[in-house]
Amino acid sequence: MKNLILILVTLLFVSCETKNTSSVPKEALYDYKVEEKIEKLGIELKTPKAPSGANIVRAVRSGNLLFLSGKGPTKPDGENITGKVGVDLDTQAGYDAARLVAINQLAVLKAELGDLNKVVRFVKVFGMVNATPEFTDHSKVVNGFSDLIIEVFGERGKHARAAVGMVSLPGNIAVEVDVVVEIQD
Repeated sequence: MKNLILILVTLLFVSCETKNTSSVPKEALYDYKVEEKIEKLGIELKTPKAPSGANIVRAVRSGNLLFLSGKGPTKPDGENITGKVGVDLDTQAGYDAARLVAINQLAVLKAELGDLNKVVRFVKVFGMVNATPEFTDHSKVVNGFSDLIIEVFGERGKHARAAVGMVSLPGNIAVEVDVVVEIQD
C-alpha cells in the first residue's frame, strides 16, 4: 500500500511538473502586430549599440526569461538626458526620460528577438532615478517607462516593479531601467 501511494504521489508530482503553467497560450499571443502599434505611436526603434565602457552584454536568456541590462535615456542623436530629478529636471522631464528608456529597451528586445510578438509578458522592471535626497516621486518618474510598455503590450505589459532613487547614475543619466521579460521558445 505504501508503494502504491508513493507511485501515485510521484505520478501526480510529475504530472504537475510537466503541465504548462502559463496562462497565456503559446501560439498567438497578440491579435495585432506589436511593431505596427509602435509605429502608429510615432516611435522608431533604432538598432541598439553594443554596451560601451563595461564588460556586459545587452541581454541574457535563461530558459524563457530574457534579462535586459540597464539602459538609460539615450536620444536618437546619441546624447543622454542627464541631471538629477528634483534639481536639474522636474518630475515630467524625468517621466519623459523614463519613456525614452522604454523605447531603448524595446529596441534591444527587437534586436534580441527579431519579432516583438514573441514577448509573452513583462515580468519585472527595476527603475532607478538619479534624484536629490528630498525627491520622493520616483514612481511617478518610472511611470514613464511602465505607461509606454502597457500601451504597447496591453495586459502583457503589466509588470512587477521597483522605483528607487539613486545618489548618482553612470554618466549622470537621469534614469536607468533594467527589465525581465518572458519570451516564447
